[in-house]
Amino acid sequence: MARKRVAILISGRGSNMTALIEAAKDPSYPADIALVFSNRPDAAGLARARAAGITTAIVDHTQFSGDREGFERILDETLLAAHIDIVCLAGFMRLLTPWFVGRWTNRMLNIHPALLPAFKGLDTHARARATGVKIHGATVHFVVPEMDSGPIVVQGAVPVRDDDTEETLAARVLAIEHRIYPLALRLVAENRVRVVDGRCMIHDAVAKPGSFIVPEI
Repeated sequence: MARKRVAILISGRGSNMTALIEAAKDPSYPADIALVFSNRPDAAGLARARAAGITTAIVDHTQFSGDREGFERILDETLLAAHIDIVCLAGFMRLLTPWFVGRWTNRMLNIHPALLPAFKGLDTHARARATGVKIHGATVHFVVPEMDSGPIVVQGAVPVRDDDTEETLAARVLAIEHRIYPLALRLVAENRVRVVDGRCMIHDAVAKPGSFIVPEI
C-alpha cells in the first residue's frame, strides 16, 4: 500500500507536528509528512519542518481580514497541489468554515487536550482541575463544523493528582498527545477507521475493546 500524503497545519511551535514527523521516519509507517502549512510566518514549527527536509507553505491569515473563506480557498488549493490525502491539525489556531471542513470530511484530524466531549474549547487543564475530575487526557478526532465535536478516533488518559498544577497536568497530557496522534494517523492511513452514525469503528482483528484508549506510562 502506498503511503498516504499528509499535510500538518500549525500556528506555533508544532510539538505534535514533531511527534508525527518522528513517527513517519519509520519506513513501515503508512503515512508520509509531505507538507507543513502555517497561517503565521513566524511559527516556530516551520524551522523544525524545514530541518527535517519537509516542504513548507505559509499563507498569512491577516491578509484576509473578514474573508475566512478566501484564506481557506488558498489553503485548499495548496493542499490539492501537494496531492494531500490526510490533513492533521496540530495547534492550528483558526476556526475552519463548514465549506472547508466539508471538502475534507473524514480526512482531517485534530487533537484536543481533554477527554471529549468534556472540556471543549480553551483552558482545558485549568477547567479539569477546577471541576475536580480524577481523569483527564487528550482526544484525536475527525474535524466537523462544530468545534471539538467530531467522531473520536483515539483517546489517552492521565490521572489528575492532588498536587497537580495547571502546568504539571498540561505537561503529562502533552506526553500522551505525542503518543496518540501518531497512532490515530496510522489507523486512518491504513484505512482501518470507518465513521458509522457519527462514531468511529476501528477494524482490527486482534484488538480488544478499549485498545484505543491509551493510558499514561
